[in-house]
Amino acid sequence: MSVEELYNYCLSIHGAEATTPFDETTLVMKVCGKMFALIPLDADQLSISLKCDPELAQSLREQYMCVEGAYHMNKKYWNTIRITGEMSVDDIKRWINHSVDEVLKKLPKSKQKEYNESKLSDN
Repeated sequence: MSVEELYNYCLSIHGAEATTPFDETTLVMKVCGKMFALIPLDADQLSISLKCDPELAQSLREQYMCVEGAYHMNKKYWNTIRITGEMSVDDIKRWINHSVDEVLKKLPKSKQKEYNESKLSDN
């Protein structure tokens, strides 16, 4: 999976936007104004940091060598997946979607409803 594929997949998520709030070399993908993925553009090894259910976050770190607690993030909730080929593209996409779900479920119910209704009206 390339940086372009990661970027395009993240942007394909309803309501997603790409931002660079920290610096010009870290893409921050957001939905409803909340971060769901960080993609460093200047790293030697392509990776993506994603929000994750705390129990699943630890389980993924135990299951995959390419997964570790995200640098500069709350490691209870954030994992970094190094794109090495160890994890399949489908699994990476599944974890991106999981990250979006984790972000959305923390929003107020009214915002969740608004997001879901806009998603339905776009289909």
